[in-house]
Amino acid sequence: MTVQIENMTRRFARVFAPEQATVLAETIHDAYADLVKTSDFNELKEIMRGLAQAQSRTESRMGELAQAQGRTESRMGELTQAQGRTESRMEELAQAQGRTESRMEELAQAQGRTESRMEELAQAQGRTESRMEELAHSQQELAQAQGRTESRMEELAHSQQELAQAQGRTESRMEELAEAQQDTDTRLGKLIDVVSNLAQEVGGLSRSASYALENEAYRQLPAYLKANYDIELDKRLVRSEIDDEEVDIFALGQRNGTPIVLVGETKLQMDRRRGGRDIAVQVLEQLERKVEAVQLDHPEREVVRLLVTHYARPAVHEEAQKRNVIVVQSFDW
Repeated sequence: MTVQIENMTRRFARVFAPEQATVLAETIHDAYADLVKTSDFNELKEIMRGLAQAQSRTESRMGELAQAQGRTESRMGELTQAQGRTESRMEELAQAQGRTESRMEELAQAQGRTESRMEELAQAQGRTESRMEELAHSQQELAQAQGRTESRMEELAHSQQELAQAQGRTESRMEELAEAQQDTDTRLGKLIDVVSNLAQEVGGLSRSASYALENEAYRQLPAYLKANYDIELDKRLVRSEIDDEEVDIFALGQRNGTPIVLVGETKLQMDRRRGGRDIAVQVLEQLERKVEAVQLDHPEREVVRLLVTHYARPAVHEEAQKRNVIVVQSFDW
């Protein structure tokens, strides 16, 4: 291999693979060994010198691109650390990363097209002097593509900077939200305490009202049952517990000479609009369970079912009538 071939091979090896650089150098040398004159060879040297300068500028730009890529990778590392802060931020950064990868893929495709053009240029260089002009033209296109690549990398760096700023604002807002949430939790805890105390007070009032209704029923029911249902009680009405069932109203008596046992339940209000038919059914079913327990202790007596309340709507009366339950409202006595 001659000195000229070795020199050309070293130059081409900066751009092409070693085998391609060798073949290209030998082809150019063989072609110009017979055809190129001194003036033509000088012109070729000028062209090659220009090509070498353009290649040097390309390598310089590639170095700058590598530095920009290093800065980008450094910023990406910082962004990756920020991504671990919250799951919502991870999703936002994942989307940004997707856009970055898409741009990097576009850059890789552009680089692939550049390499394809360089390969076409290598094949064209071995043919004729006119294809050397194509090589120069392709080199110019490469420089333009490199310029566009650098522009895209600058845009990418700017986008990454904006994303980092947005991430900082998001972190600040998340801290403000955390403080507001802590204040809300404190207030909510106080509100829960207030509601709990209020519930206890309301429950106490409800029990007091229920006991008051029962006490009034104990005084008024004997005369009311005698006048309206011909029921005479042997003893006064009492609250009792039978077979683990608490019976609000209990008494033994007679109706038309037939022994009976009175089993009653008290409920402050049986308004269908405040619980609907389900509440009435629940109270009546609860009364029926107490009736079953009393019947086990007094199988020889007829059970009279009684429901005492301040007010019961017509629908509740209908349901009670189906179950053979006497409904007495406080304004009846």
